[in-house]
Amino acid sequence: MENNEAVYDVKTLGTPKTLVLGLQHLFAMFGATVLVPALTGLNVSTTLLFAGLGTLLFHLITGRKVPAFLGSSFAFLGGYAAIAPMLADGSANTEMLPYACFGVAIAGLVYLVLAGFFKAFGAGKVMRYFPPIVTGPIIICIGLSLAGSAINNCRTNWLIALVAILVVVACNIWGKGMVKIVPILLGVVASYLFALIVDPSARANVASAVASAKWFGIPVIWGNTVFSIFSKDYDAGLLLTSVITIAPIALATIVEHIGDMCAISSTVGRNFVADPGLHRTLVGDGLATTLASLFGAPANTTYGENTGVLALSKVYDPMVVRLAAVFAIILSFCPKFAALIVAMPAATMGGVSLVLYGMISAVGVRNVVENQVDFTKSRNVLIAAMILGLAVGVSYNGAIVIPVGSVTISLSGLAVAALVGIFMNAVLPGKDYEFGVNAQGDTSVNFGTRAK
Repeated sequence: MENNEAVYDVKTLGTPKTLVLGLQHLFAMFGATVLVPALTGLNVSTTLLFAGLGTLLFHLITGRKVPAFLGSSFAFLGGYAAIAPMLADGSANTEMLPYACFGVAIAGLVYLVLAGFFKAFGAGKVMRYFPPIVTGPIIICIGLSLAGSAINNCRTNWLIALVAILVVVACNIWGKGMVKIVPILLGVVASYLFALIVDPSARANVASAVASAKWFGIPVIWGNTVFSIFSKDYDAGLLLTSVITIAPIALATIVEHIGDMCAISSTVGRNFVADPGLHRTLVGDGLATTLASLFGAPANTTYGENTGVLALSKVYDPMVVRLAAVFAIILSFCPKFAALIVAMPAATMGGVSLVLYGMISAVGVRNVVENQVDFTKSRNVLIAAMILGLAVGVSYNGAIVIPVGSVTISLSGLAVAALVGIFMNAVLPGKDYEFGVNAQGDTSVNFGTRAK
């Protein structure tokens, strides 16, 4: 695919401009990446460290060809909430978080399994088992299952939450240039500053947290890692429950990964789906997720925000993205910055996350619509009905508990819905989905037209 627009690389730009462009990529990924640990209780510094390391690992595995940045994935928020929900006072569930991270680490390994299938059989045969009638409703349910926690945070101060919501919406609709690319970050900043102005307790909390934090510190905390589980008596049933609950989410995020690869290819004008190939990009993404999770950081995913920066700047050299990764690693060694994020008012988190969770569900709706899923067919109606009913119903009434010998397995609504949906699609007659026929539907981008 040829690219006729003027593009630049680091050789023609020079060092000063290259540094600025690297900071721009850091700025673009920043808001969403640090929001995930704030919502789950994971450590901000660890998150930044493994966002940087994960990006560098991805570039190494893909031959340094793809200008992608790997930041925190929102798709696994439902899994963290099911295994390690935040405590009543809003603090992190430090006892359960390593168990949740174990499930996410296994989910990263699912990427490797499917990468092997992609290499051996091709995308068409593999994706037939994960059509939009399965992945679309699952993605919808991920957002819906999280909406309750967002409302609870908003209730702490609806005025502060409303500021975050209005700024995010305004930047998305009327923003230009970088403003349109980083609406989440701007929403967080505006709401945070507003809270500091109108809420004396918020000012006191922030001042205390930042003052007590050091300027330099090691970003990895042993007690937050998966390895810490096995250094003491551990709950084997909870480990198994975590895997069964969280690993199936990878089936939806893999579709998201394919869409991101096509979006980057469309923007840059090079077919990364073919070279280095989806099998390599999936391995890079999966290993980055597993590595991050083992050390107590969120799952990684390729970031659309940084694809937007590529389209805006017309600088497609992967070196610029790797520079942003190095900046993230450096920043992870500053606890004062992490303290500033942790002290963020709950209402700010609530307002921003309410928009984000709704957007996750909207992506699922878009996946169904753009693939023109035929709901006049009874099989499709039944599959969607079971996924939606089980995911929402089980979530509101408590997990399904299955005793297996001395081990108790607890299945969340999302896990049950994903497993039932995949099974029903596999056994019911009338499968008509073919991956690759509708490129825009498969990936939510028009692969044949470069993004402007």
